Amino acid sequence: MADSSKILLIGEENGEQIKIDPSVLEVILGIAAEKVDGVVGMRGNLTSGIKQILGLSDRGKGVNISIDQEQKLIADVYVYVQAGLNVPSVALKLQKVLKTQLVQMTDLELKAINIHVVGLIFKDEQEQAEKVTTELFPEDGQE
Repeated sequence: MADSSKILLIGEENGEQIKIDPSVLEVILGIAAEKVDGVVGMRGNLTSGIKQILGLSDRGKGVNISIDQEQKLIADVYVYVQAGLNVPSVALKLQKVLKTQLVQMTDLELKAINIHVVGLIFKDEQEQAEKVTTELFPEDGQE
């Protein structure tokens, strides 16, 4: 019985099979999304919150991959955008980058890339959050 949670790639030359877990695609897209100008962060969930508390990173947070009835891939990406930027242009750039990155790394194409902007982050809020984080963990000798 085939594992329906895996994405199957079949080699054209020799018929060999490669199975890719959708969570791998989520990680690829999550890393690529964080590098796009204007994207400040990705929406997490309870698991990513716990990992962050433990000092671990969750690279796939904010990305959900699903497969429709036609066996086509659909990506839902949840991002925080820097306030003051043109949100549609950031979303369009994000779609282009994610599509290109996935094709380059896996030779898979997405049927749709749905960008969900879950919030705007203002520069002063971001700087204040970074300051609070550094004050919580002072270096040795500073207290």
